[in-house]
Amino acid sequence: MTDAFTPVAPYGSSAVFDEHSLPDSLRNKHSTKAGTWGLLRVMEGEVGLVFLDPPSQRLVTVDDPAPIPPQSKHFVKLVGPMKMQVEFYRQNPLGADEAGN
Repeated sequence: MTDAFTPVAPYGSSAVFDEHSLPDSLRNKHSTKAGTWGLLRVMEGEVGLVFLDPPSQRLVTVDDPAPIPPQSKHFVKLVGPMKMQVEFYRQNPLGADEAGN
């Protein structure tokens, strides 16, 4: 028996950052490259993920990683102590049903 959803593997990932080491480049407006999906994973605590166009934001937690579509302008907002990492994929890591931000 096969699952309807086959997970994809990341082709790369960022370092693990905490509230002290999170670089300014992630705290300020930036975007992923064309054809690159990001997946923001939180290992401890929580962070805010703010998208600029269209405007939206969500709280990313240990149990709720956030997909970042290609070329989406966004930034990370600290809400307290945390550890996080961004993984990079060539397609939506959570499948077509989770494409929204």
